[in-house]
Amino acid sequence: MLYHETPFAGDKKVGTSILGSLEKKCIVAFAPKVPHWIETYHLTYLTIPISLCLVLFGFFAQWNISWLWGSSIMIALQWVTDSLDGAVGRLRNTGLIRWGYYMDHFLDYIFLCSILIGYSFIIPNGHFLYLLFFVLAVFGAFMVNSYLQFAATNEFKISYLGIGPTEVRLIFILINTLFIFFGKTYLAFSLPYILLFSLLGLILVVGKTGKYIWNMDMEHKKNGYGRTAHDE
Repeated sequence: MLYHETPFAGDKKVGTSILGSLEKKCIVAFAPKVPHWIETYHLTYLTIPISLCLVLFGFFAQWNISWLWGSSIMIALQWVTDSLDGAVGRLRNTGLIRWGYYMDHFLDYIFLCSILIGYSFIIPNGHFLYLLFFVLAVFGAFMVNSYLQFAATNEFKISYLGIGPTEVRLIFILINTLFIFFGKTYLAFSLPYILLFSLLGLILVVGKTGKYIWNMDMEHKKNGYGRTAHDE
């Protein structure tokens, strides 16, 4: 049996997004300014009340669509807390690397669900409402792909085709803004297109990821590492 001890790399993201360089500059600038009484796990756990607010604001938006401004503020706030928790942890050497990876990304899924649950209150009933479940399935599949790729390669990648979590948050804020100005039917009629483009992107990403991992396997086989503990 051949075992390879490799350092945990869940805190080191690979890949670039459209806003990646600007985002990194903001994180580097603001991480040292986070008050010392705010710990990295406080920032991580803030996704829970933020997610609850997203559901609540979506519920209230049934009667007043302007509540979606509050949803957009929550999405922006979640970007702040989600971006800074890891940076603060590294800066203060808290050591919560594996816990941060686990809890941070589990709560990211809760955050995504809360956004779509909020939309479910204001989208007209019918087949448009059911499309939300398919959107959740496709967006969730992107997350599953990231975690499986990390397990197979020890490379944690969350940005694909130039689109990462920050860009996705901005898309949701844009959807909220258009929703407010153009009415409730706007998002409903755009859902099929969102679903179609997301599905095409997922197919492309999974294809590229599968090819990358296939080539890794062939390279390991070529170098005599084809037999692992999993085969025993």
